[in-house]
Amino acid sequence: MDELTRLAHAARLGDAAALEALVAASYPQVERFCAGLAGPAAAQDLAQETFLRCVPALRRFRGDASARTWILAIARHVCLDELRARSRRGPAVPLSPELAAPVVADVAEQAAATDLLARLEPDRRAAFVLTQLLQMPYEEAARVCGCPAGTIRSRVARARGDLITMLSGASTSPDAAGLPRNPPATA
Repeated sequence: MDELTRLAHAARLGDAAALEALVAASYPQVERFCAGLAGPAAAQDLAQETFLRCVPALRRFRGDASARTWILAIARHVCLDELRARSRRGPAVPLSPELAAPVVADVAEQAAATDLLARLEPDRRAAFVLTQLLQMPYEEAARVCGCPAGTIRSRVARARGDLITMLSGASTSPDAAGLPRNPPATA
């Protein structure tokens, strides 16, 4: 049994120190996953929402999967809820040019990468972020997403293809390539 799962079992039994250690150990990865799915501006809020859902659900944690898988599955649901809410609200108001201007090239590259990820269909984005950014094995990513490992492999391959198409300049907009356009992340 890995350390996070051990902490989750102890926290489920009421060990407050184990709960604190579980959150501290898993928070950075949850926040990074949320940033990959819903954008960096919303990542911290979504990570906090994930743990607000995890804590009361701990009493139902059986350990069928690792605690990391269980927590990231909850984070995925939180992010999908946010993405659905955004699509109902409509496009966000864009930043003014002064606020949107990059300060350094690395920030511009990060913003471009974030924009590309945001243009991926949510299931492909989740599979890509889990396996490529968080380095999660395909089988574990499949448990997080609730689908077979082969589906994760397919989603990652399609996400790579979509990203290559977007980077190659084959289309000037994601809509022309048949890709959904997600609104930018809002705080």
